[in-house]
Amino acid sequence: MRLPININENSAEPLYHQIETQLRALIVSGQLAENTLLPSNRELAQSLQCSLITIRRVYQDLEAEGLLRTRQGSGTFVAKVDTNAGARQLLQAAEAAIEAAVEAGMAAGFKRSELEEAFLSELNRRYGIQRDVEPG
Repeated sequence: MRLPININENSAEPLYHQIETQLRALIVSGQLAENTLLPSNRELAQSLQCSLITIRRVYQDLEAEGLLRTRQGSGTFVAKVDTNAGARQLLQAAEAAIEAAVEAGMAAGFKRSELEEAFLSELNRRYGIQRDVEPG
């Protein structure tokens, strides 16, 4: 199984965090159904061209959160996810990604206004330009 995980090697966000955030989002959004068998640690490490230790850490963290379960000799599977908890986890994942982006921008020396402009530009690109209109 090929997981739709994209790695940005130029990101200030650690590799394991990029993978963990995206895999968490796939699970809590329902894109990966309960009992879905995930690639082995080695297979995922090879497909993402990263360390086996990185994937072990991701799987262990998500298992500790209750999103994955591992059966010795059978593999790692998606656990049952409470949809309300899933929505909260998606929001937390988005907030963590925003936090990492802000930290990276600050570390690069960008001003608050430049980061706001970049954030709004990306929102407009993804969602289309929307203006908040006050009820008249």
